[in-house]
Amino acid sequence: MTRKKVKLEYITNDSARRATFKKRKRGLMKMASELSILCEIDACVILHSPYDHELEVWPSPLGVQRVLAHFKKMPEMEQNRKMVNQESFLRQRIAKGNEQLKKQRKDNRVKEITRVMFQSLTGKDLLNLNIVDLNDLGWIIDQNLKEINKRIESLKKPAFDTIDDIQMQQWLVDLVNPSEQVGFTGDDMMLPFGDANQNAFWPNAFFP
Repeated sequence: MTRKKVKLEYITNDSARRATFKKRKRGLMKMASELSILCEIDACVILHSPYDHELEVWPSPLGVQRVLAHFKKMPEMEQNRKMVNQESFLRQRIAKGNEQLKKQRKDNRVKEITRVMFQSLTGKDLLNLNIVDLNDLGWIIDQNLKEINKRIESLKKPAFDTIDDIQMQQWLVDLVNPSEQVGFTGDDMMLPFGDANQNAFWPNAFFP
């Protein structure tokens, strides 16, 4: 049975909020301990809540002091580089949520107009569409036409223009292991493209 996703908002019920705090507090301490052990890093946790009169710290007061002392020795720029408070954290969450919402709206719009396009192919009229809908429909049609043309062009191209698979394999073998010397000859000179040690640069296929 899958767990129900918890809605991230303030819990108004006092008993439920207290129970959630105790449960999440144990989980937080456990995760901090596992992170410190697995990655061999210094970590600490300081908790203050209305349910306890004293601060709760992990792993110990001395351990917390050691981590904080190391933090204070860092340059101020390094301290603030990845630091967030409640406000900045919520702003990041809101910005991420807005981006996801924008993407989802775009996906829904594409599906909606694509459905209209297929309905028009069955004979349904487009009289109820406004100028925005018609512009979006035109864009969808253009994108589909581009994909169709690309597919047609790819189907027109043979795997190899004039050489079949076997000839191409043999050509590659000759290129790597040439068997004869090849060169240009003139009246008084010869420009060699190979030598007698079976390492010719150009294969015989280029110069029959």
